[in-house]
Amino acid sequence: MSPGDEHDYRGKDQGSRPDDPYSTLGGTRQTRTRLPDGDPGHPHTRRPVRNSRSLVTITGIVVLLVAAIAFANRGGGSEDDASPGAKTSGAAGSAPTAATGTKPVEGKNGTIASGFAQDEQGAQSAAANYSVALVSAEILKPEQRSDIVNRIFTADKAVELKVKFDQAYDKDFLDRVGLDEDGNAPDGLTYISRTAPVGTKVTDYAASSATVEVWCTGVFGTAGVSSTNPVSNDWFTMSLKLRWVDNDWKVESFTQKDGPSPVNMDRTASSADEMAKAVQEFGGFTYAR
Repeated sequence: MSPGDEHDYRGKDQGSRPDDPYSTLGGTRQTRTRLPDGDPGHPHTRRPVRNSRSLVTITGIVVLLVAAIAFANRGGGSEDDASPGAKTSGAAGSAPTAATGTKPVEGKNGTIASGFAQDEQGAQSAAANYSVALVSAEILKPEQRSDIVNRIFTADKAVELKVKFDQAYDKDFLDRVGLDEDGNAPDGLTYISRTAPVGTKVTDYAASSATVEVWCTGVFGTAGVSSTNPVSNDWFTMSLKLRWVDNDWKVESFTQKDGPSPVNMDRTASSADEMAKAVQEFGGFTYAR
């Protein structure tokens, strides 16, 4: 409530008289004489006291309203009520990244979650988890890269994408970020590439295919006193085209673009040692959404 919303709260001149008949104004206590109830000649006469029947009626209405609200908000409803994320993206009241109460997947394909539901929420969950793996420090390591690609992409796309990833993360690229040919940082330094999904949005959905956008932030760089690639943060959006294959969602293709990016706060950057320690002490999530 802003000043002026409440009646006579700084909304008039400083010297105006408030409604309180017993307030002190100018050092004198002003009083108001109340006329007898029922005087038709006074505009502020008291309303007659409600009889018992009116009180019973009002009490009954209040009880019914409370019961209706409690029923509408009660947990353990139908399957549709429990999983709004599984509804179509245009359904009223559904939010793409709203908490649903639906249990997460129980399976894991290595360190990557698997066994996603064949609905919109399952597609969003798959896209969020795959985004984390695709922009990770592990995918820069040749030995782990092949395994990640096999777990995330459809079989007919995996071979082609392995070649593209190898070309993108070649020796020149690894040199630029301060890593050796195996994707490892020099002794005393820690390479960081950790992604956190902020939200997901389904832009296209069918029973066996979906396109999901994942808004992400993350920290990237090499932590250490002698690092020439200090850790910084980034905001980007990944768009993943998914296909339902072998009872799970897999990626056919993906693209990435910058933003949306918020205004950076005026925070003092942590030291290189603090960043390295944080990555070692705080484990990454193995399941998103």
